[in-house]
Order: sequence, then structure tokens, then C-alpha cells
Amino acid sequence: MRMRALQLLFILSGLLLTLTGQARGVYQTEADFLAEVFHGQPPAPRTLWLRGELKQQIRELLGHPYGRLRIRYWQRDGRTAWILEEIGKERPITFGVVIRDGRIEDIRVLAFRESRGWEIRHAFFTRQFLGAGLKDDRALDRPIDGISGATLSVRAMKRIARLALLLDRHVSSSAP
Repeated sequence: MRMRALQLLFILSGLLLTLTGQARGVYQTEADFLAEVFHGQPPAPRTLWLRGELKQQIRELLGHPYGRLRIRYWQRDGRTAWILEEIGKERPITFGVVIRDGRIEDIRVLAFRESRGWEIRHAFFTRQFLGAGLKDDRALDRPIDGISGATLSVRAMKRIARLALLLDRHVSSSAP
């Protein structure tokens, strides 16, 4: 009986490790994300240099420096697409975010490298962000419910949503 319980425990542990390992990975490539967003014809990327006041705003919003000197983005027909990274607990999570008219049109996890928190990639969670905008204090204009056991990944996605909205606001206000 005791041996049977140990075997069952070993099998269940193996299944859990397998499922956890499958949570990590690339869910969608950057190229596929952009092709989907722009119906197979993504525009040429543009570059936003992070300096001066914008750099300081990003630091305040994230609570740390972004770690890059520039960010590429894609813009067409009143929409911007951003591919951004933020640390969950220990490793970067890659997000794709689409902004239209100062509101989130789409947000998704492109690559996840953490051992937990991968549930943020599912539509039941990302749907909360659709239509969200940025208030004057750089907070999202709606509450986002968390996921038990995925707190740090949830926080990372919320920071990225705010960052994409801030960056979109910046490029939209400085457009000719």
C-alpha cells in the first residue's frame, strides 16, 4: 500500500512538472503577432528613443529603468503595436500590445519564461484590458482582477499595459 502511494505521488509529480514545463515558451512569434495585427502587411517599424522626460516617466511608471535605449513600434491607421518586455518574478515576459485611439485594442503574452503565472496569457484574463485607457496619474482607468498564484505576472502585464498606453500617447502627441 505504501509503495503504491509513493508510485502515485511520483506519477503526479511528473505530470505537474510536465504541465509547468509546457507553460513556458513562445506562444506567438513577433512576426506572427504583427502579421495578424496588420492583416498580413505590417508597416515598417519605427523607433522611439527613450530619453529626457519620457525616460523619467517610464522609470516612474515601472518603478525601475526600462533597460533599453529605444523601442521599436509599428503604426498605421490610428493604431500602434508594441512588443515590450517586463520581468515577472525573475525572467522577462514578452507582450504584444495594440493601441487604438488611446485605448487597448489587444494585449497578449508572446513569450513566457517563468515557472508560474502563465495563466495571464488566457483570454479570461486579457479581456479585462480591452478598451482600457490611461488616466492622468498614469494608472489604468479600470480595475484589473488578479489571479491567485500569478500575482507578479499580473503586475507585469498591468505595467506593460500602462507603458504601451504612455508610449502611444507620446508618439501620437508628437506626430506631425
